Amino acid sequence: MFRIDINAKLRLVFSLLLLFIAAIQLPTASGEPTYSKPKNIIIMFADGTTSSQYEFGRYSSALLRQQSFAVTDVVMTKGQFQLMKTESANYYVTDSAAAASAMSTGYKVNNGVISIAPDGKFPPTLMQVAKLSGKRIGLISTAPIYDASPAAFSVHAQSRRDSESIVNQYLELAPDVLMGGGSDYFLPRSVPGGKRQDSKNVVEAFQGKGYQYINTPAQLNQINSSQVLGLFASEDLDYEIDRKASETPNLSQMLTTSLQVLNKDPKQKNYKGFVLFAENENTDSAGHQNDVAALMRDLWAFDDAVKVALEFQKNNPDTLVIVTGDHETGGFSPTYGRKNLGPAGNANYSNVDIDQLKQIERYTMSLKEFSDQFKAKVRQGSGRAELSAYLSNLLEEGFPGLILDADLREKILTQGQLGPNSNYLPSNILALAIARQTGFYWASSGHTPAPITVAAIGPGSKIFNGFDDNTSFATKLRLLMGQK
Repeated sequence: MFRIDINAKLRLVFSLLLLFIAAIQLPTASGEPTYSKPKNIIIMFADGTTSSQYEFGRYSSALLRQQSFAVTDVVMTKGQFQLMKTESANYYVTDSAAAASAMSTGYKVNNGVISIAPDGKFPPTLMQVAKLSGKRIGLISTAPIYDASPAAFSVHAQSRRDSESIVNQYLELAPDVLMGGGSDYFLPRSVPGGKRQDSKNVVEAFQGKGYQYINTPAQLNQINSSQVLGLFASEDLDYEIDRKASETPNLSQMLTTSLQVLNKDPKQKNYKGFVLFAENENTDSAGHQNDVAALMRDLWAFDDAVKVALEFQKNNPDTLVIVTGDHETGGFSPTYGRKNLGPAGNANYSNVDIDQLKQIERYTMSLKEFSDQFKAKVRQGSGRAELSAYLSNLLEEGFPGLILDADLREKILTQGQLGPNSNYLPSNILALAIARQTGFYWASSGHTPAPITVAAIGPGSKIFNGFDDNTSFATKLRLLMGQK
């Protein structure tokens, strides 16, 4: 009988293993490795968010909700992770339009521009490429659906403010799912809430193409079409801290319905999967307002949506889930310091712990809502005493336990300035009061150049690693869709 010794067996197994590894990642003629290509791609997009915010989401969710945070505990821990640069074609600090355009097209563009290169060229967007590849496509956002990020991932415009043009291009592109806020630029001015300068009713135009139109959360459970337009607010959807569940859906609800629509009849012979862009823009807006309580709740809401995506992936393992964003907003900087301006020491030391988290958990109002209500009172021509009393009532109602120092109260009452990089007033002023008491400080009310995080799990996820430019995001997604 022919015998083979144990060492020979091990050598054979090792050789076969090497052949297997080479087969799954064999260089092509161009020198590029091949990767597992997903059928479905879900891009979970937390605008204005990077590692500091995700870590805050993890820490606060563990202590206050006693729940895991899927972004960090699943996608980052079990999947792949990378960092990406964010500068635009003309500035070190990008805006959402330029950042999302780079991630969508693979080209740097100027701030404020939607997927048009500085030389005037119109490189194809990610959703255009996906559609040409035969995939179904969807866009959902808590912002107006024509806002910078979803627009840059799908169409082109000289300015992110060209809302009518963006909506018109959506009608031509015909995403299978389009959900979010922004009904104002789908409707003519002759209709209440409409802002279009022409007489076109784009909601009716979508319906004419066979789309089911919905505008309430309850209707998300009544979908009977393969194409859906959902507009749930005239502009932005509310922060999670302000949201009324009967009036506005959360990201998880929109995502659940979108996945059902996009994955309808997946066993059809010609079905090639889908690409879905799902954005929580409120995380960015909270950063601008320096609103730690709103940020915390919208991070939780975003993570709940990531869990929906991961559950879908569990039942559809040919799905790639990507968690990312476009830039960091606010220079979010939780830190320790002195309780007051007295001498430093153990008796005058403050750090973030469960007590500070419980304090912000008690807040029931976003800083934007506070700002809107206070400004409305100012416009009424109220005197100082009346304004001061109104301010105290607002704080008691929305921010129980918050101490507003005299210098900051004076700035709010006199509509004073805080600093040259604080542009959202009086929100940023009240945010400083919260920071003094809790340690949740902010460096700015604008964007910062902090590298963004990209975490991915599922087929093709190994392509996301190391440190790269945000333009590589587009290149990698095209490779995964079999495009150059």
